[in-house]
Amino acid sequence: MLREYLILAVFLLSYILFALFPRKRSWVAVCGSLALAISGAVTPREAFFELVNWNVMGLFWGTLVLAELFMLSKAPAMMAESLIARTRTGRGAMLALCGLAGALSIAVENVAVVLLFAPVAFSLSERLKMNPTPLLVGMAVCANIQGTATMIGDPPSMILAGYMKMGFLDFFIYEGRPGIFFAIELGAVAALAVLAWVFRRHGEPSSPIEVEHPRSWLPTALLGLLVIGLSFSTLVDPAFRWFASSYSMVLAATAMVWLAAQARWIPLSSFVRCLDWDTTIFLAGVFILVGALGNSGWLQRIADAIAGLPGAGPAGLFILLTAVSLILSGFVDNVPFLMAMIPVSRQVAEKTATPVPLLMFGLLVGACLGGNLTPIGASANVVVSGLLRRRGHPLTFAAFGKFALPATLAALALSASFVWLIWSK
Repeated sequence: MLREYLILAVFLLSYILFALFPRKRSWVAVCGSLALAISGAVTPREAFFELVNWNVMGLFWGTLVLAELFMLSKAPAMMAESLIARTRTGRGAMLALCGLAGALSIAVENVAVVLLFAPVAFSLSERLKMNPTPLLVGMAVCANIQGTATMIGDPPSMILAGYMKMGFLDFFIYEGRPGIFFAIELGAVAALAVLAWVFRRHGEPSSPIEVEHPRSWLPTALLGLLVIGLSFSTLVDPAFRWFASSYSMVLAATAMVWLAAQARWIPLSSFVRCLDWDTTIFLAGVFILVGALGNSGWLQRIADAIAGLPGAGPAGLFILLTAVSLILSGFVDNVPFLMAMIPVSRQVAEKTATPVPLLMFGLLVGACLGGNLTPIGASANVVVSGLLRRRGHPLTFAAFGKFALPATLAALALSASFVWLIWSK
């Protein structure tokens, strides 16, 4: 019993510190994991070899390397500038940039997309003589929404794929029904429709923009090979144990060897340092914290409590889990929240005879869209806030919500409705 309460105390303290000190989240996760190991609540072997899902970790790191190299190739910038050059109005150019930011976030980390397109967005805002806040907030919103659509778009999607043993194609068609991809795309269309109304005052013709050429198409090709290979992952590795990580790591190693050999863009050592090690370490630490909590029986008790709530039928549970994940993810990191709630949701579904995908997809939609509720709800929002502040446009909660909230609620309404219609029976 003492072990169970020790694990719960370390877990709760870690999650409180995640919310209070988001920039120190990797340190908190490591310290929490070490506390469990030193106290004997988990053994080092159990923590390292059993609780950490190394297939998800390898998939995340391999995708991270390929996405970073894709950004350095300047192919995404060329795509953005080409798209803007083909639009006829300022509003069209703004929507094109937001749409492309969202589309690229299907395969590339949201923060990287925002950082890449921010100079283009500021340049476009200067040409249109407008405050850049609506455009940059719109880009962040679209990136956060679309990152949920595929297996490699965002860590929460990778975590869900690992837990449910989903392959890349399962995000499109799962158990013979339309998957989460289509729910997210409907939401993305709704968000763009709202942004079209937000940008309505900028219907004037847009000025020409110079289109640069990419440095190389090889990173784009490697990212394409990643998508193709993962499309067959469930055929090679139905249990989701090794193929996704092995394949993505091989492609990442190939990319790094190529980068070192051509030695023109950036030194390999600098490239390795600029990778998102913070999220990598954080993810591994959270696997240990949540795994220990699950083994201690606390997640089972939470599931029993939720299943015993009055009116705990499919509709009530779907609305409850989606709403709670939406609200909480506006203020806390959705990765640890999702990792804790996925096993709870599965147990609740089994106890109440509710379709498991219904609650899982509702949880994912709420957790990922909830990041758009506040300027601190997602890393991309924090980055946008910093960029605007340095340009003399401080981003308040009210200013962020003015543009992000309507788009987010419209996206949630369509995405959640689609999930319910497809998976409630």
